[in-house]
Amino acid sequence: MSLLEPSPPPALDSLLLPTALPPLPAALPPLTDPGPGRPQLWLVATAVHEETAARYAPLVLGPSELARAEEFRRPTDRATYLCAHVGLRRVLGNHLGVAPRTVSVARAPCPCCGAPHGRPVLPGESLHFSLSHCEGLSLIAVAAAPVGVDVEPVPTPQTLVEAADVVHPVEAGELAALAPALRPAAFARVWTRKEAYLKGLGIGLGADPSTEYVGAGEVPAAPAGWLLADIAVPSGHRAAVAVRREGVGGAGPD
Repeated sequence: MSLLEPSPPPALDSLLLPTALPPLPAALPPLTDPGPGRPQLWLVATAVHEETAARYAPLVLGPSELARAEEFRRPTDRATYLCAHVGLRRVLGNHLGVAPRTVSVARAPCPCCGAPHGRPVLPGESLHFSLSHCEGLSLIAVAAAPVGVDVEPVPTPQTLVEAADVVHPVEAGELAALAPALRPAAFARVWTRKEAYLKGLGIGLGADPSTEYVGAGEVPAAPAGWLLADIAVPSGHRAAVAVRREGVGGAGPD
């Protein structure tokens, strides 16, 4: 390659394997800072962490998080929330070299309206993170650049009909070309890619997900300025992560 030719943009593997978070009181291994475009991913299974998370939550979580946990009516939802947030504070505390309870998390300004309900951030934004959970499963992503992660259960065929307007027209054609039995998992693949990207932007579902094309095929189509990959998760679920490429500024969609 000529020195005058631009280097090709970095790419993520099409399928990333997360690390299973060890339950308390086990210590996390010493961590290195995540490299550009290489998020560190942690998988938190509620069934593995439920007992210890409930026991340690008063020692790890802040008052607002404990109050939020009590708002869940279903015990399974409460358990997953506690496991996810205890796990997140453990991971961030390990990266920052501080006690999990002292980790200070704020909200960045929303790219749409400027109000303080954008993506969660750490002071100074030297380290970026994202958290997603569904019943029984959570994912944590840590990166050197803005990052978004999402995990969802594979939906029922009826849900696909109800959610048809959230996909890009090209994605709708790709889904329609699949055998009916393959469409629910493919739709979940599309949806998690979209939500991971929108969470990385800090917009979330404040934006119209049908305007972004991420692809329904095995290899994701990353929006300009971002890296996008699927994450290997237990059967019946799909997950994805989006990381902003190094040197790319701005917060809004292209």
